[in-house]
Amino acid sequence: MNKKRKKGFYLALVATIFASLVVGVGAYTRLVHAGLGCPDWPGCYGFLTVPDTVPEIAHAESLFPNAPVEVDKGWAEMFHRYIAGGLMLLVLLIVIRAIRHRHEPGQPLRLPIFILALIILQAAFGMWTVTLKLWPQVVTSHLLGGFATFSLLFLLTLRLSGQHQKKLAGEHLRLLKGFAVVSLLAVVGQITLGGWVSSNYAALACPDLPMCQGQWLPPMNFDEGFHIGQDIGPNYLGGQLHAEARTAIHFAHRVGALLITALLTINVLIAMRASSGIGAAGVVLRRLALLIVAALVIQIALGLSNIVWHLPLSMAVAHNLGGALLLLSVVAYNYYLFGGAQPALDQGERS
Repeated sequence: MNKKRKKGFYLALVATIFASLVVGVGAYTRLVHAGLGCPDWPGCYGFLTVPDTVPEIAHAESLFPNAPVEVDKGWAEMFHRYIAGGLMLLVLLIVIRAIRHRHEPGQPLRLPIFILALIILQAAFGMWTVTLKLWPQVVTSHLLGGFATFSLLFLLTLRLSGQHQKKLAGEHLRLLKGFAVVSLLAVVGQITLGGWVSSNYAALACPDLPMCQGQWLPPMNFDEGFHIGQDIGPNYLGGQLHAEARTAIHFAHRVGALLITALLTINVLIAMRASSGIGAAGVVLRRLALLIVAALVIQIALGLSNIVWHLPLSMAVAHNLGGALLLLSVVAYNYYLFGGAQPALDQGERS
């Protein structure tokens, strides 16, 4: 088995861990309604830090009379910006290293450059989140960009891990690979729905279980809830949609959770069956399938807990990170199936 790590592996690993912090702090900032804690960008009321002295606050409120200074929310927003900037610097170092070692075997170049471009786009979305006053389309896109950055850094770490093998082949694995790709797309879709729930403040639209507002099919307005052409201009802090529209969004997210559970369960069952007869590769396949099960169970438990206990902050942030964990487990599963970070089993078994 070839386990020689490529140059830049530890830097990519640190960046991946750092990205998880950015995702978590971003969720915290959104959940404490601090997305407009600083009404300008990239500073805060014209300062590099949050104004907290009496003269600074007076000056800040003279510049932004419609945005009273809330120091705690301002620091939540600025800390998120600081660590996002730190992540950009880490990725820039990864790109510089990738360019320097681009001629060495197994050194990816296009992926680090793409990640850097994505983070620059994320910075733009961060600016638009403020300037467009939490417009749900931008907030959701910003959340998806954060998840994409996190998962692509994880993918880069896998590629630099130094484990390689040809793709798992065989007719009996074709169905499994198809389900793996569909599962990945479905998880991304469910994360998108979760972002739409959060950006439209619909997390508590259904405060009970297993029904919603005491009904299996409560009054819902899907046209308004999923009207992506919402007007730009009003302040979306707290949401602008009517109750029936928010209920529709929340209900769709619940249905999506049921569909994801069914799809991933089928995928895992197929993986367990396909893993027999392919030796050590089957052991790794089963472990990855069980990792998906664990991540799914954790995410479902966190989702239910948020409803039962009415969205406690710690569990709401954990639910965001749980979605990221589920996404990463499915990414690793696909990567293994399609010949990414697999150990060189055949050669190792012959020896």
